[in-house]
Amino acid sequence: MVEFIGTNAGLVWSALSEGGKQSVKEVRKATKIKEKDLYAAFGWLAKEGKLFFEEADDELFVRLV
Repeated sequence: MVEFIGTNAGLVWSALSEGGKQSVKEVRKATKIKEKDLYAAFGWLAKEGKLFFEEADDELFVRLV
């Protein structure tokens, strides 16, 4: 499972590296990762200090640090 989460974290990182700040919905669409797996990948990257989250207009956005 750890390898699966790490692989998804790589997909998220790539999507954010190419697209910059995005909503969670946009990241999910770009990566085609299931919602629960997407949040696990976010957790992985957040623990490494690679993500910044912000909420605007009742929507969650994420970008690389």
